[in-house]
Amino acid sequence: MADACGQVVLGSGLTVLSHPLMYIKVLIQVGHEPLPPTLGRNLFGRQVYQLPGLFSYAKHIIKIDGKAGLFKGLGPRLCAGTIGTVVHSKVLQSSSSAGKSRPQTLGWCPRYPETTKEMIARSCATIVTHPFHVITLRCMVQFIGRETKYSGVFDSILTVYREEGILGFFAGLIPRLLGDILSLWICNLLAHLINTYAIDDSMSHTGEMKNCSQAVTGFFASMLTYPFVLVSNLMAVNNCGLAGGLYPYASVYPTWVDCWRHLSREGNMSRGNSLFFRKLPAGKVYVVDQQRFF
Repeated sequence: MADACGQVVLGSGLTVLSHPLMYIKVLIQVGHEPLPPTLGRNLFGRQVYQLPGLFSYAKHIIKIDGKAGLFKGLGPRLCAGTIGTVVHSKVLQSSSSAGKSRPQTLGWCPRYPETTKEMIARSCATIVTHPFHVITLRCMVQFIGRETKYSGVFDSILTVYREEGILGFFAGLIPRLLGDILSLWICNLLAHLINTYAIDDSMSHTGEMKNCSQAVTGFFASMLTYPFVLVSNLMAVNNCGLAGGLYPYASVYPTWVDCWRHLSREGNMSRGNSLFFRKLPAGKVYVVDQQRFF
């Protein structure tokens, strides 16, 4: 119990610190570009037109809503983090106790049992907390149309239930679950291969190297599965009555597969993945009045 409390406190602190970054990323994912491209230099020193990065975007939000504006949606996100940590811990403990008497290895992946337990725990936490995730995203996207439809956790819960029913709380859940599961397995399999075949146990600082490989493979896995995150976030706000979930920022997608196909056709599967050195979309024209690309 003490470990879970410590994780909640640490996680809440990290959530508060990282919230402005997530806020800006979500607005970019939706397609909101309030600032026109500017002439700058890329990593090789060449002059190119670039989209405003993290700090320019943050200054724009502060100019409109003040510094507190960078923390829209923080309440439901903290709820999601707290509940998710508790559920993850409880499910992991239960699955560990139930699996003690079972075979613990597979030839192709010695970490199969641990990865499976972690997958179950993460999936349960994701399902339970997804309604808060949906509310968080919608609170953020309100910045685009200056709406106040989602103003608090309890009011937002009532709004979603009244307009969309129970299913509204789970908009975008399937691609999010798929992305989490794929990311976990890719990360652990790559880390196992690196630790087994690339790192010699007789080398000094073996433990640090294995931890580093886990972090690197985690980053690589998150890059590969980013399209699932993007599609999930777009489906969470799709056709919810907010400007950010309607045309021209988004089409109304019947399913997340339709959203995936549309983004793929337009070459937007990585939109919002980078917050620095953002390139102009190929073949797109910036429209000042709409504050987006067409």
